[in-house]
Amino acid sequence: MSQDNARSVKPRKFHNPPANARTRPAPLNLRAQVIRVIIAVLDGQSLSAVLPAALEKTLERDRGLFNELVMGTLRHWFALDAVLQPMLARPLTDSRVQAALHLGLYQIFQTRIPAHAAISETVDAAKQLGQEKASGLVNALLRRTLREQTELQEIFEAHHALPDWFAAALEQDWAEEWQGLAESLRHSAPLFLRVNKRQRTRTGYLDALALQGINANSTDNATPEAIQLLQHVNIPSLPGYLEGWFSVQDLNAQRCAGLFSDAHFNGLDGKTVLDACAAPGGKTAHLLEQFSPSHMTAIDSDSYRLKRVRENLNRLELFDQTRVTVATADASAWTAAEPVDAILLDAPCSATGVLRRHPDIRLLRQSTDIATTVALQATLLDHLWTQLKVGGRLVYITCSLLKDENEHQIAAFLKRTPNATEHEIDTSWGFKRPVGRQCFPETDGGDGFYFAVLDKTT
Repeated sequence: MSQDNARSVKPRKFHNPPANARTRPAPLNLRAQVIRVIIAVLDGQSLSAVLPAALEKTLERDRGLFNELVMGTLRHWFALDAVLQPMLARPLTDSRVQAALHLGLYQIFQTRIPAHAAISETVDAAKQLGQEKASGLVNALLRRTLREQTELQEIFEAHHALPDWFAAALEQDWAEEWQGLAESLRHSAPLFLRVNKRQRTRTGYLDALALQGINANSTDNATPEAIQLLQHVNIPSLPGYLEGWFSVQDLNAQRCAGLFSDAHFNGLDGKTVLDACAAPGGKTAHLLEQFSPSHMTAIDSDSYRLKRVRENLNRLELFDQTRVTVATADASAWTAAEPVDAILLDAPCSATGVLRRHPDIRLLRQSTDIATTVALQATLLDHLWTQLKVGGRLVYITCSLLKDENEHQIAAFLKRTPNATEHEIDTSWGFKRPVGRQCFPETDGGDGFYFAVLDKTT
């Protein structure tokens, strides 16, 4: 090559990426993101604290699958574990591997995702989360599951899918019903709306849904504002969401407002009312939709969750600050300027009646929590009773299935409180207990709730 020709050849330019681009990790696949949420639960965080943010970062087209994989894996966690443990030569020590295996098993047993895709994506997820070496174990055990699926599926389906302590407690309390209860808790919960009667009728809102092609129906007359949605929807996109035409609330949770109105206690109009554990505000709003109290006080010890109360009341156009007070306070110490006419105590509890909606409770709740919760409930009952007028009414509610939190709690309160009398709930929903009334999951379609009505005689 001549010197002239050599000078005419342009040197090659290499475009190196910026340093931050060279070190930026590849985006995690969907299963890896799901595993991260599951690990957060294993570390003690609630789904309500971690799942919304994770879904927000997920592509809209993938959110349904993301939600299903998280909820389903947690809902069936202990049944999946019953399959997994006998296959392990030694216990797992890394939560990433544990979560990946449970997620993989869930996809094989409970979804229509092709097995090869489920396994491949889950193995890749383990690698992306720094478990390159353990990904071989994930691959091997999931492929073994495919080979032995018939017998392993039988183990999965035969298990109660509950932590052992809770299964034992259910069997003790509900010897004949506990297996049916366990089975019902394995399924996802139906979605109900409560129509804001100050703005729409149930018939009118059903018509509005029908115009948008949304499949829904009314329920029973005992819950005259309840609507069940029969398809998956994006709640904020429903007609009238921003205008406050409705709220999302379980069917059985909608029962409480009616317990303040009967022949012995004529509603809440013109009365002073306390919602003692108000967040996130669904029952507060329902009482304000049903009645016109002279003043409603909604308190909760969690100031962050009280933001939801204010947001809900504002959206529903119920936050008349001249007659509604929302305040951070400890219900076990709160004192009224004057005794109130009515108290709603939606008491802290194990939340075992809402496991279908909150499957993380299976992993978060421990047997040792129950005694502490029962003691707190008793403290709340005793103190709030002193804040109630003679002739007043306290409605006690839990979303628990355990008798110690429910009928045993109220029976003990009545025994030590001579000026308290139980008002029997005369209705067709749920079933009567020696004290109060119990709804099981799927009773009339709703979640597990307990109700007791207490009147102050002197």
